[in-house]
Amino acid sequence: MPDLLLELLSEEIPARMQGRAADDLKKLVTDALVGQGLLYEGAVAHATPRRLVLHVAGLPAKGKDVREEKRGPRVGAPEEAMKGFLKSAGVTSAEQIRVVQDAKKGDYYVATIERAGRPTPQVLSELLPGIIKGFPWPKSMRWGAASREPGSLRWVRPLQSVLCTFGTEGDTSEIVPLLIDGLISGDTTRGHRFMAPGAIRARRWSEYAAALSEAKVVVDAARRREIIRHDARDLAFAQGLEVVEDEGLLEEVGGLVEWPVVLMGSFDESFLDIPPEAIRATIRANQKCFVLRRGQQAAGDGALANRFILVSNIEASDGGKAIVAGNERVVRARLSDAKFFWETDKKTKLEDRLERLKAITFHEKLGTQFERVERIVALARELAPVVGADPAEAERAARLAKADLVTEMVGEFPELQGLMGRYYAAAQGETPAVATAIEDHYRPVGPSDRIPTDPVAVAVALADKLDTLVGFWAIDEKPTGSKDPYALRRAALGVIRIVLENGLRVSMGKRCGPGPAGADLLSFFHDRLKVYLRERGARHDLIDAVLAAGQPSARAGGGESRADAERPAGSTLPSASGEREGANDDLLMIVRRVEALSRFLETDDGKNLLAATKRAANILRIEEKKDGRSYDDAPALSALVEPEEKGLAVALARAAHAASEAVADEKFEDAMKALAELRPAVDAFFEKVTVNATEADLRENRLKLLAMLRRATREVADFSRIEG
Repeated sequence: MPDLLLELLSEEIPARMQGRAADDLKKLVTDALVGQGLLYEGAVAHATPRRLVLHVAGLPAKGKDVREEKRGPRVGAPEEAMKGFLKSAGVTSAEQIRVVQDAKKGDYYVATIERAGRPTPQVLSELLPGIIKGFPWPKSMRWGAASREPGSLRWVRPLQSVLCTFGTEGDTSEIVPLLIDGLISGDTTRGHRFMAPGAIRARRWSEYAAALSEAKVVVDAARRREIIRHDARDLAFAQGLEVVEDEGLLEEVGGLVEWPVVLMGSFDESFLDIPPEAIRATIRANQKCFVLRRGQQAAGDGALANRFILVSNIEASDGGKAIVAGNERVVRARLSDAKFFWETDKKTKLEDRLERLKAITFHEKLGTQFERVERIVALARELAPVVGADPAEAERAARLAKADLVTEMVGEFPELQGLMGRYYAAAQGETPAVATAIEDHYRPVGPSDRIPTDPVAVAVALADKLDTLVGFWAIDEKPTGSKDPYALRRAALGVIRIVLENGLRVSMGKRCGPGPAGADLLSFFHDRLKVYLRERGARHDLIDAVLAAGQPSARAGGGESRADAERPAGSTLPSASGEREGANDDLLMIVRRVEALSRFLETDDGKNLLAATKRAANILRIEEKKDGRSYDDAPALSALVEPEEKGLAVALARAAHAASEAVADEKFEDAMKALAELRPAVDAFFEKVTVNATEADLRENRLKLLAMLRRATREVADFSRIEG
């Protein structure tokens, strides 16, 4: 079957736009083809620094013939209605009209319309100009005389030529005629801008790809990246070195060249006194080059070497000597700047920089960075005993954590914030724990980033993130939909990961603050916790069940202490257990409950108890709705008649007490075992006892007995929320 080959050659396509542009071209064209009924076998799009290329394989030579029926007016309708129908249906012959009899609504006319499928090149000629002219570049421009005309073509950079052909590999393909702002499509393109700038004729994909390869153009971006990766590793290996891998830089550099030529340069060893991350940032940002380290095969220590890898776009006649020399000059100048920043920054202690934070606004409603540091200091010192950190060290680290924001090095390379603070802290004699905390308090910066584990770093990291969250909730600047300009979801997930992966007991309600904003923030943490657990395979219904069990309404009628009952609604004051604020307040305990519940429900006792509890809950829901009242009062033991209901009452009292004590002691497996003891009594009750007895007092007492079962299981989870 025929293929489509489309190439759009322009002056330049920025590397950051290439991948998205290739995807957009493929989707826009293939969606349009399918919309016209032209199905295809496969499609692939490529991008280089100059061209967008699309190959669609297995297209039909023409569209399918169409036969459809169009309903018209009733027989006897006015002549004008009939004329309008015939015109809209395109009817040219009486043979295309027939009458359909309808005894209920009356007879009506139907027109049979037949359209032959159009040749695919004709369809392409109509579709492609609109797609090209409306292409969704993030930034685009107009040029030349045509730019004065309204609606003229906008492109990322001036569009130079359009190649568009359609046909099979075995036959001669035809040019698909396109006219785009004065540019007429053809079957020619051009090779490498410098090494093969002449015209190249190509009408089929295989011919096109081979011709461009001969003309020093690697069309496939993945192939360009692989060439760079392979050649860089080979060059490094020959010198006993290793490339410091950088996938982001590799993708960017792969988008800067059509014919990658990998070379190695060097710089003076004296620059290795600069922190390695600063060397890497300097060389990466300014020259798009890869740094190297001493490799294992040479018994190296992994430290940076005074070499770097650069990627040229040409095969130079001198083997690249001039290109390397030029890059070395620029690298030397930039590293000289970095060394100056490094030496200058070390002359001023971090604490002496704090005053300058008063001039930096964190948020107009939340004050300056200096004011924020004061809040983080207080919170870090408060959290220190909770996470096992020394309060004085936590306070010191928190006070210095943001000081590197006003250093020369971080001013030049903002991505080094925290890291440079660690280097400066170590240089001025701070303890290792303080230095580490200054770097790690930003972590984790993403789902795959490591978390801080040193207690001082944990205290400062939690303080930093909690201050951000509490502050933005206080001013009602919360994430909405897909919008999260202050990365608050990331901050909350960071808190969750730090707490759970370090096994910490932290009262989140106490940390979220008082009032509606604090309650809402705690709910936000629960939502983020659900996401975190679901991504790790936990069932969403079990999470909901555990969270619901911790709600005050779920505990009404049992399980709520007098002290808890007397605490003000929404209070965030610490309970008698210190950091443990409540069932929903401790993220680590929520996770352990979910895990224990999951294991319990995999057993026969768990499955049967779940079924029985849900049956009881359903009966209660129906009867309480019908009666307009709750049955949460304790049943009258003297009114129990049947041996099975008496046995259930005894079993419930025993199990509820044991489960409550086990939960209080955070022995969730024991709580599950206590509930499992209910199974025989519950089974016997439902087998032998009629809940809705004819005697009103007996019915009421048995409903209260079911409510007692509901309360007992809610010591662990709200079983009504569990599916199955």
